[in-house]
Amino acid sequence: MPLISLVYGSYCRSEPFVAELERRSGYRRLEESDWIAAAADACGFAAEKLSRVLTGKTSIFNAFTHEMERSVACLRLALAERLTEEGLLLCGRMAYLVPKTVTHVLRVCLIADRKFRAEVASRERGVDAKEALRILQKDDEALAAWVKAAAGDTDPWSPAHHDILLPTDKTTPEAAGNLILQHLESPAVKPTEDSRRAAADFLLAARVETALANEGHTVTVAAADGVVEITINKYVLMLSRLEEELKTIARTVPGVRDVRTRVGKDFHQADVYRRFDFNLPSKILLVDDEREFAQTLSERLLMRDMGSAVAYDGESALAMLQEDEPEVMILDLKMPGIDGIEVLRRVKQTRPEIEVIILTGHGTEADRVTCMALGAFAYLNKPVDIEVLTETLRQAKEKMRQNLAARRST
Repeated sequence: MPLISLVYGSYCRSEPFVAELERRSGYRRLEESDWIAAAADACGFAAEKLSRVLTGKTSIFNAFTHEMERSVACLRLALAERLTEEGLLLCGRMAYLVPKTVTHVLRVCLIADRKFRAEVASRERGVDAKEALRILQKDDEALAAWVKAAAGDTDPWSPAHHDILLPTDKTTPEAAGNLILQHLESPAVKPTEDSRRAAADFLLAARVETALANEGHTVTVAAADGVVEITINKYVLMLSRLEEELKTIARTVPGVRDVRTRVGKDFHQADVYRRFDFNLPSKILLVDDEREFAQTLSERLLMRDMGSAVAYDGESALAMLQEDEPEVMILDLKMPGIDGIEVLRRVKQTRPEIEVIILTGHGTEADRVTCMALGAFAYLNKPVDIEVLTETLRQAKEKMRQNLAARRST
């Protein structure tokens, strides 16, 4: 029995179409929330982070944490484990992860023209036409970002992704259901030995990719009849050592008969392969209005495999906290606008799990007492010994980890 995948644009009035197809096909409907819950259970990721990935949002720390890539691997595994089943209606953006080699999935896209969608958005959101178009633009950009991460291009509506595109503004749920069920009888989407083997290969590749991601590696994985091919896409100095490490991890996955490695087309570009070390702080927000100092310190931390993002004033730092989740902040005190003490106060009020290290060249003993009373993890003076700062960052990350564990247990 073939599977059906359904993707749809926002404000297309897709729900009656999905409900009609679910009723008439008798298929079991799986929503994005189901995929996210399964992926979170399998990989230990927070469901909120996986939800954010599906919206195409990328963390400012992603270059160091590879959180987007690890999340996609986790979601891909959740999907791959269901492609061997029957009678499923796969709803939402996860469908873009289905490989084209798995031919027993009928890929359906529900969409409508922009004018129709804008009118629906305007009514449902209570906004004018201009704001409705802005909402649509934002939604479509987010979907394009997700499609790029999932499938490598930025056109969600491309016929390359879909077997059927149905305009919800020009047809009815009944007519759409008739067409989909008619196509479901086509020999082209019937399960075959080749398509089942492709689904099994996809599952094995997803398991290997997840095993590698759990050890901090971000690579591309393919599989065929138990033979796994790992593609390294970024330059690494000791290639043979990395290849052996990847092979060793991959061989632990049941079903792997052999492992091969190769370098990808981007291997010789300027970017460098970095294995993610889960024990090192890699989501450091460095806040200092001295730009040269901040950039130099950020580079020195990167040399120690600690990733950081930089904000040059308190207002920008607080704005970043609305969009991202740093583990540790390195915070200067004397800055124009919102100073370091006020930033510290607000961080501890709204995000108490984040540990804050004060690093200042103009502080007083009274400042130190105030900062520690507000909950700063440490108070350091410039110039700082990089080894002292590095060790303080390690301790701060461990404290944050304990904070989160304690919060989850309550």
